[in-house]
Amino acid sequence: MKKWIFPVSFVLAALVAAITYAAEKPTMKDKNPKADDPAACAIDGEKSACGLPSRVVIDMSKAKVQRTDAEWRARLTPDQYRVARQQGTEPPFRNAFWDNHADGVYFCVGCDTPLFDAKHKFDSGTGWPSYWQPLEKMFVAETRDTSYGMIRTETHCAVCGSHLGHVFEDGPKPTGLRYCINSASLKFMPRAEYNAWVAKNSAAKAQP
Repeated sequence: MKKWIFPVSFVLAALVAAITYAAEKPTMKDKNPKADDPAACAIDGEKSACGLPSRVVIDMSKAKVQRTDAEWRARLTPDQYRVARQQGTEPPFRNAFWDNHADGVYFCVGCDTPLFDAKHKFDSGTGWPSYWQPLEKMFVAETRDTSYGMIRTETHCAVCGSHLGHVFEDGPKPTGLRYCINSASLKFMPRAEYNAWVAKNSAAKAQP
């Protein structure tokens, strides 16, 4: 059997190249972000851009659905109220929909407006439900969020003003967006039920 003999310099060069590649090998931005990256979303939730709550001021006078604080508290669970109405957040990997792969549509917990389709959901590795686009852009409003020394884009329901989460520009094609949304702000409806819901509402609108 023929033996291959490589010069020491060649072996050392190959070793250095391998070490360099391992150190610089790209990783998913949302899995291994830098602490000072405002668009990052670390898995350790509470210290990440997604894990921090929002502090924006939303003009509720523009909301089509308005309720008193007592009505909101009666409608929502404590966690839903804290997230949707007080702009809180929930822990990653410990929420209802981060790993939900069922086919259907996600509605706003505050006003039952359809916001995100399961067809646009993807696994971001962050522990929160993530979507690359809303079901209808007009239903998801955005506000510049400069809290915690970061520049983020807060998202909320355009119909009732309920806080949803944030949107980042590190998502997959075709939009390149990642809507990082709290499960507490959403309700899930399976596809068959959604189709029936659409048919019922369409028929109601068609009636004189």
